[in-house]
Amino acid sequence: MVEIKVLILAIDRDDDFGRKAGVGGPVIGRDACVDAALKLSLADPEDSDANVVYAAVKLYDELKESGEFDDLEVALITGHPKVGVKSDMELAKQLDEVLERFPADGVITVTDGAEDEQIFPIITSKVPIVSSHRVVVKQSEGIETTYYILYRYMREILSDPEVAKVALGIPGMILLFYGIAKLIGVWYPESVKIISATITGAILLIIGGYFFTKGFHINVRETMAKQFVFVISVIAGLLIIVGGAINAYFRLEEYSLELIGSYPGTPLLATLIYINALNASLIVGIAVMITGKVIQSYLRRDYHIWYQVSALVMMPAMWVTIDLTTRYAMAILTLSDIQVFTKVIMALLDVGVAVLIGAYLRRKIRGWEKVEAGASA
Repeated sequence: MVEIKVLILAIDRDDDFGRKAGVGGPVIGRDACVDAALKLSLADPEDSDANVVYAAVKLYDELKESGEFDDLEVALITGHPKVGVKSDMELAKQLDEVLERFPADGVITVTDGAEDEQIFPIITSKVPIVSSHRVVVKQSEGIETTYYILYRYMREILSDPEVAKVALGIPGMILLFYGIAKLIGVWYPESVKIISATITGAILLIIGGYFFTKGFHINVRETMAKQFVFVISVIAGLLIIVGGAINAYFRLEEYSLELIGSYPGTPLLATLIYINALNASLIVGIAVMITGKVIQSYLRRDYHIWYQVSALVMMPAMWVTIDLTTRYAMAILTLSDIQVFTKVIMALLDVGVAVLIGAYLRRKIRGWEKVEAGASA
């Protein structure tokens, strides 16, 4: 026989005994526990909490008969229908009352699932847990646990705004858009394909934009507030590039006749001609973006403006590089051509000027470092 006092503790975290049978916790003693379980069984025969108490009483009888412990007692503690902090505080309070009447050296817990076991840390802070028993009634043990896990995560989804946006907001937006598309399709059957393509494109654009900003930790509101000029320049630059790309596509044959005197015979040749035709729009678009960044840096006295200006000055060198490489790949030019030599020299001079301007600005605006440090602090 182990000479310790052991408390067999049945746990009802959501207070089914109080709500359904009018039994208030704590309930201490074998007869009182049997009476409480009987009341709940009559009030709701399908409630598994009654079986928890019956199991606790059965365990009490078995241990009492075997004489394994010096002293035994069985008790029931009930929480609150609002499961969480309120119910756990009530359980802790009732456990203190039980321990005052029966100062146990250890506890054997009896529960019906994972939810009731959440209060084990509270119990162990007051008295050690000798053993734990989980009561499974007809349905499998996994059903109770799975239900609790699903319930917990659904509650988290509904309470966390960020999680709710992804789990509920995005699917809700998709259903809303498709619902609108279906209604418009009923009114204008001839435009079903156009509406479907538009809705699909809008959904992909919104979802892609959301995942992109989250993946790169881009705060759209903060970015718009602090870098409005740069954002506008990026939009303008992208519009220039997209416009140039569309123009180059529709005028591909015209560019081909100008460059090689014939239509492109292979997809590879057509791609090289397209890149060459897009070159000017691409460089202008990037230059507009960098210009916006330079203006933003100047207004905010950002010390890094020196290499942004250097990058802007190097744009002609980038244009020359793309032009020469695409023409060389199409076998229009050879490395020995004087035109190639002249353009390479111009590009190198442009890079040299950019480096000198960057070095000069870096020395000139050295005092901006303190301004930037003060702003970040």
